[in-house]
Amino acid sequence: MKNISILGSTGSIGVNAVNIIRMFPEEFKVKALTAKSNMRFLAEQIIELEPKLAAVYEEKDADILAKLLPAGLKIEIVSGKKGYKKAASYFNADIVISAIVGAAGLLPTVAAIKAGKNVALANKETLVMAGELITKPGFAKRVKIFPVDSEHSAIFQSLAGHKKEELTKIILTASGGPFRELPKEKFGSIKPNEALNHPTWSMGKKISIDSATLMNKGLEIIEAKWLFGINEDKIEVLIHSQSIIHSMVEFIDGSVIAQLGNPDMKTAISYALSYPRRLPIKQRRMNLAKIGRLSFEEPDFDKFLCLRLAYEALKEGGLMPTVLNAANEIAVEAFLNKKTDFISIPKIIEKTMLKYNNKALNGDIDQILEADILSREIAASFIGVI
Repeated sequence: MKNISILGSTGSIGVNAVNIIRMFPEEFKVKALTAKSNMRFLAEQIIELEPKLAAVYEEKDADILAKLLPAGLKIEIVSGKKGYKKAASYFNADIVISAIVGAAGLLPTVAAIKAGKNVALANKETLVMAGELITKPGFAKRVKIFPVDSEHSAIFQSLAGHKKEELTKIILTASGGPFRELPKEKFGSIKPNEALNHPTWSMGKKISIDSATLMNKGLEIIEAKWLFGINEDKIEVLIHSQSIIHSMVEFIDGSVIAQLGNPDMKTAISYALSYPRRLPIKQRRMNLAKIGRLSFEEPDFDKFLCLRLAYEALKEGGLMPTVLNAANEIAVEAFLNKKTDFISIPKIIEKTMLKYNNKALNGDIDQILEADILSREIAASFIGVI
């Protein structure tokens, strides 16, 4: 049996992970849960799963949570960054599901790695911001990182049994989001509710906006470099609106191997938790005859500027991926709060990248955190100005 800590248990990844754990009570036992909000839902999860530890971000929410739980229920409730780190490094956990959205997931995930925990990684920002640090020899001895993104899981599965030196290219697929066919000149009138209406996947607000701008794919490019040790010039993006092929790899003999499946995160989550085994999860089976046709097209870098900016940040290196991520989070939040428009999201990011004085990484996580804070301040200064 594997003992599990879930960081971000009330979000879409966390909920799907709980669904899998619920299917296989003989395989998994939850030891710790964390959530930033939705204390009532977290209380329901605690009552069902009976973890030993729960972490919330605000101290006041710890009091709210305690009052929602039955008297006599034995659980330790902690709060703040220290509480998150405690849940991430919980002594009795074998694997940590890192599903906190945004830069807030970096420190808890690093804490899990430093504690020697295997990580099922759904938090993109960990590798975007600190991939160079985390993948350095000696940083995480004997720790395995299992990708939970459907695209990186597909690559992970497609590479199984093959030698790294035989790999020539990674092909990340993207649905294209809700505005794949919308002319660029109409981007200025896009409203938040339209951008949140993803045609294929059901996700949280921030990730949905990232998918609409294709920044989600840009962040995945940076992740892929560190997860699979491959340069950005060997990472390609293809628009695949059906979202059936989740990603592909190309080898030196010209062979291309792909992983296919219906668009459902439970497959990637279950594989990360049970690797190298597969679990008989209750999934809708794919009917290729009914699907009929799989199409591909190159992304429009002029229309989706965020994708180009991600490649540029990765190529420049140093702290620039951190700057890209921080500026994007500020711009997306401003758009959701109707303080800026959709077309300004990449403009804010680009201006922040141009203004920031980039530096090489010195191996210190504090340097990354300082760059994150400064980049957010710079990005915020452009809100409402451009």
